[in-house]
Amino acid sequence: MQANTEELVIRSAEKRDIPNIVALIRAMARYEKLTDQIELDEATLDESLFSDNPVPRALVATLGSEMVGYAIYFYNFSTFLGTKGIYLEDIYVDTEYRGQGIGDKLFRKVADIARLENCGRMEWVALDWNKPAINFYESRGAKMHEEWRLFRFTRAELNSLSND
Repeated sequence: MQANTEELVIRSAEKRDIPNIVALIRAMARYEKLTDQIELDEATLDESLFSDNPVPRALVATLGSEMVGYAIYFYNFSTFLGTKGIYLEDIYVDTEYRGQGIGDKLFRKVADIARLENCGRMEWVALDWNKPAINFYESRGAKMHEEWRLFRFTRAELNSLSND
């Protein structure tokens, strides 16, 4: 859908945005063929974003009253740099609204936050088959670090590794 992006607003997420963010996260999971990994519900996201000590932060992109995208990020720390950084967990624009610069504006807003908060770096991952995402990042000057491999424990592995 071609939209008037002059009406585009990028802002911090608010509690009232939770249902729409969850719907977009589910849409992203479908796109990435990862729906079997979704455990998120509205209450969990609300607690994560709006507790007394929230870990993630969220931005939303709206056109008029419609939410068309979001970005979720959190702070990490580089021991080599000795300073905080930002890890971009998700950036997603509804498929109908892609190709209009909305993702670019969300991405640049997170980068601006990192710059303004004197972060040493901003990092994220992309699925190896997601060429549109890889091209998007590389076209903005991002460098892929192929020598690094992502490792992960799920809750089950954490439980089996636990000393308790």
